[in-house]
Amino acid sequence: MDLYEYQKKAAKYDLSKETSDLKATGFIEKILGLVGEAGETADKIKKIIRDKNGVMSDDDKSLVAKELGDTLWYIASISRYLGVPLSEVASGNIKKLESRQQRNVLHGEGDER
Repeated sequence: MDLYEYQKKAAKYDLSKETSDLKATGFIEKILGLVGEAGETADKIKKIIRDKNGVMSDDDKSLVAKELGDTLWYIASISRYLGVPLSEVASGNIKKLESRQQRNVLHGEGDER
């Protein structure tokens, strides 16, 4: 499935009214949902490190992948609220990373390196 198709299909599961108003409940809920799902992903990894010496089973991988899917849904929704296609978010990220690699600044700090 390509990113356009995913973003379009994911929209039908959004119970909030699409808006770019940062103060709107739906927008805030999407931001908090993204942070929550990212935290759940990190928590699953933490428990694998703590309880299993970092060795992931196929079930563990499946559970982490499900959390990543939830995170992707929130990213797709926020992107849609902003009027930015998910494919544009993805391609912009690759361009940024390519530029950093060409300038030998993949390591370091700051968004504008």
